[in-house]
Amino acid sequence: MGDPYILMLVALATLAILDLVVGVSNDAVNFLNSAIGSKAIPIKTIMIIASVGVFFGAVTSSGMMEVARKGIFNPNMFMFEEIMYIFMAVMITDILLLDIFNSLGMPTSTTVSIVFELLGAAVTIALIKISATDHSVSEIWSYINYETATDIILGIVLSVLVAFTVGAIVQYFSRIIYSFDFEKRPIYINALFGGLAITAITYFIIIKGLKGTPFYSNLKGVIEGNTIVIITLSLIFWSATSYFLIKIFKLNILTAVVAVGTFSLAMAFAGNDLVNFIGVPIAALNSYDAWQASGVAANEFSMGILAKKVPSNTLLLLLAGAIMVATLWTSKKARAVIETGINLSRQGDGHEKFQPNNLSRIVVRAAMFTNIGLKYLIPKRSQVYINSKFEKPVIKLPKDKTYELPAFDLVRASVNLVMASILISIATSMKLPLSTTYVTFMVAMGTSLADRAWGRESAVYRVAGVINVIGGWFLTAIIAFTAAGIVAFLISWHQVMIPILLLVVIAMLVRTTLQYSKKSKEEKKQQFVERAELISINEVIEESSGHIANVASRVNKLYSNVVNDLANHDLNKLRKTEKHVLKLNDEIENLKNGVFYFIKSLDETSVQASRFYILILGYLQDVAQSISYISKSTFNHVNNNHKNLKKSQLKDLKNIDIKLSSLLQEVSMAFETKKFDNLYTILAEKKELLNDVSSSIERQVDRIRNDETSPKNTTLYFSILLETQNLISGLISLLENYNEFYVSTKTASM
Repeated sequence: MGDPYILMLVALATLAILDLVVGVSNDAVNFLNSAIGSKAIPIKTIMIIASVGVFFGAVTSSGMMEVARKGIFNPNMFMFEEIMYIFMAVMITDILLLDIFNSLGMPTSTTVSIVFELLGAAVTIALIKISATDHSVSEIWSYINYETATDIILGIVLSVLVAFTVGAIVQYFSRIIYSFDFEKRPIYINALFGGLAITAITYFIIIKGLKGTPFYSNLKGVIEGNTIVIITLSLIFWSATSYFLIKIFKLNILTAVVAVGTFSLAMAFAGNDLVNFIGVPIAALNSYDAWQASGVAANEFSMGILAKKVPSNTLLLLLAGAIMVATLWTSKKARAVIETGINLSRQGDGHEKFQPNNLSRIVVRAAMFTNIGLKYLIPKRSQVYINSKFEKPVIKLPKDKTYELPAFDLVRASVNLVMASILISIATSMKLPLSTTYVTFMVAMGTSLADRAWGRESAVYRVAGVINVIGGWFLTAIIAFTAAGIVAFLISWHQVMIPILLLVVIAMLVRTTLQYSKKSKEEKKQQFVERAELISINEVIEESSGHIANVASRVNKLYSNVVNDLANHDLNKLRKTEKHVLKLNDEIENLKNGVFYFIKSLDETSVQASRFYILILGYLQDVAQSISYISKSTFNHVNNNHKNLKKSQLKDLKNIDIKLSSLLQEVSMAFETKKFDNLYTILAEKKELLNDVSSSIERQVDRIRNDETSPKNTTLYFSILLETQNLISGLISLLENYNEFYVSTKTASM
């Protein structure tokens, strides 16, 4: 009788390991963003500090494990068999959901996903039980622990507002105290700031964080009733220690705060979020032990025992911590999620990951009008004083070192870490599974706003990014609830669905991993390098030749794909080609958006190369737009189920494709090998190819006058031919300019 449930436990243990890997890949953003973004500490050191914090946090997470057992539903209303169905549904859904978000590089909440998965699975099983009786659907409330569940959900929602507001307020006043020229502030200010920050961390992380753990009972008599004394003594001690470190060892205390903050946030993360990954499997193990000792049938044994406090296995917690640390060091997906958070909170302009939308434009306009209104309320002298604190010092770095500038400074990094740590630790001490993702992300966004990191050049993009991420959070809740409910229904329908669903999990994990790996390789291969180092004329030639070789090779493949897929009337392949064409256009557009930074990076002797570089990008864009129009017209033609082109038309297109392919291959090879002396030969081939296109146009005119009966075919055919002419003309103009610039540069260097 116990065999299927033992297999379920094995499956849950395996799923727990996978969930730890997938979950940490998503949540590493929570405690690494600030330290990595500020570049205060080497990345390897940051990882070591975070790893130690995760281990300590894993041990203090035992009090949170009760959430999985009784926080969302009333266990006494379910039988052992039903509880196992709920737990299986939750773990299967959780892994799939988090892996999808990780692959997209979007930070989501493991807390929200686990809470709504438990809720969705429990509601489904409860409804199945109610439907088998004469009870009303309103009886569902006796199955769900709606009071605690409501507190958890409200706490999660409020955490978004609280984290953003607190982060913005604390950062605003911290900047007024420190300014951007924080290194020149008096020692006592640095010492007091360090004392306040470390006191807050030690009190909330070490003291409040230990509440609810087995270790707290030994310290309870010392801590309770002595809060003010402990905080006062800690502030005096840490302020004095900070002063000593600054004065004697010349240590930048903000660097120390970032290090301590990274440790504390990693510890707070593990203490709060470990329940999301292993809470359900541990609850399943507790359920199995109780059921096996009872000797009652699985569908008759009530799980009221889960409502009692059960001590956690410290060894299991440490093992989970070890898996989290290993994932932290090895996960590539974690780095993608980290980049999203840093990109949205960095100081200054740059390439933006998200595109603006109507809502982000409305928010930015509203903020601008509010700012205008505030200027009338705040005295002029106060405005001048406040603005002086937000003036950024000019950092004179060699142009080849500009890429080393941090995304934000140590003041903001310290505030991010300290405030997020405190908020998460307060929730942990109250045994509320707060979303660490929501808190850390919104604190970072609040400090970014208060720090005036979102200027007129970037605000609409950053706000759009925040809206997209928050929208993803709400989507997480809806999908988690629905998907877990569906999976729970399938499992309760027949246990054979468990191995089938597990196979689906494995297949999808393998698929998303392969897709992510393929995508990463493609991006690495196709991505245009955004150079920030010193660039001379020779390096401009080197840089632009790489772009041209890349575009020529890809346009060659795309054009051939369009012609072949049109001949076969293959809609699916044309759709894939359309996606690749859009990607090429986006890359060239991003490259053009970076012209400002490219020109600024040129050395004084190479400024004339900027005109050449701008022209090259313009011609590349013309070529990409031509292939884009050809691809889109062809796709729409086939998608609308119009007749295919005639054999004579397809034959003409194939001949053009062969000659164009030969020309593009020569172009790609010449620029890939940097052998530009044969550009004249390539240019000589243009007339023959253009003549072929003109002849095809003339033949189509004859067809229309004699036997052509399809206006749609004519429209498509002329569109392809005319855009092919534009493509060839753009390519020729590019080669002519490149050849002229190369010859003049070569002559000047002799």
